[in-house]
Amino acid sequence: MLAIGAAVLFFIAFLINAAEMSTNDVFTSTNVMLLGLLVLALHVAGVGSGWSGRSRRR
Repeated sequence: MLAIGAAVLFFIAFLINAAEMSTNDVFTSTNVMLLGLLVLALHVAGVGSGWSGRSRRR
């Protein structure tokens, strides 16, 4: 799920950069891209995966 969020953030950053939209200092394409990288790093680290190896029930 986090990977999909990262892909959406990368797409928004691409649109801001490609259309040369004038945004405020918070929503620049670089900042949105860095948010996408943060979400992608969380995905790779396993945050929000929903799987837990220790909670096996028998």
